[in-house]
Amino acid sequence: MQLLGQLAVSGLDLRLAGVAGYAQGGIRISHSLYLLHKSITCGLCGRYAADIQEGDGAAVHTGLPVSTRRGQTRKDRHMNDPFALFDDWYAQARQSEPNDSNAMALATADARGRPSVRMVLLKGHGPDGFIFYTNFEGRKAGELLENPHAALLFHWKSLRRQIRVEGPVGPVDDATADAYFATRSRDSQLGAWASDQSRPLPDRQTFMDRFEAVSARFDGGPVPRPPHWSGFCVTPERIEYWQDREHRLHERRLFERTADGWREGLLYP
Repeated sequence: MQLLGQLAVSGLDLRLAGVAGYAQGGIRISHSLYLLHKSITCGLCGRYAADIQEGDGAAVHTGLPVSTRRGQTRKDRHMNDPFALFDDWYAQARQSEPNDSNAMALATADARGRPSVRMVLLKGHGPDGFIFYTNFEGRKAGELLENPHAALLFHWKSLRRQIRVEGPVGPVDDATADAYFATRSRDSQLGAWASDQSRPLPDRQTFMDRFEAVSARFDGGPVPRPPHWSGFCVTPERIEYWQDREHRLHERRLFERTADGWREGLLYP
């Protein structure tokens, strides 16, 4: 609530429109399911908000069933746990992807359902959700505050895999945002103050002048987190794992959150 109060002071429109169920891409997210899971506050995601360090070693597992020469499959030990499966695939991606294995496409829509998409970086994850950080005065944050649902896509070309995540979105708490902001480089911290995100910029020099002015303002001292800069947590309701196979006989495994836990099933490719 403190974060929302700060955002209100900065002039943002915090109308949480579009909470009721709606259809997007042929998938209906029901209002009742949203209400069931919005109680899982994104503040709980703080335990997963440590900055991701690329290249950390991890034991890896194949995740989805592994095709045999006869086209049959065998299951990995994490098949029934969507989050353990994510950890396995992500560990492999961090070893095989040349750049930004934590990059993910973030799809949002405004109150009228008009979509937009961009790449962001995953900065925390776990059973409570997937966290990324941004300027709350930019377009993506504005759309999420109007229409608090999103879709994520991880695509790891080196592994020929992708993961789709869909669910409601909410801001992380101040303590979580502060802890992550403190891990950023000083210039990145200053850049968060200097950027008037998504507003027209007359030329590059104007931005650099703003950066120098902010740098002089803090004059070597600590740089606090701007009130207009924080994180969002996507609480998953659907997670789909896709594995490329020969002749386009791909494997798709879908996990859907229900009142009783996760329901697992397969989809035709």
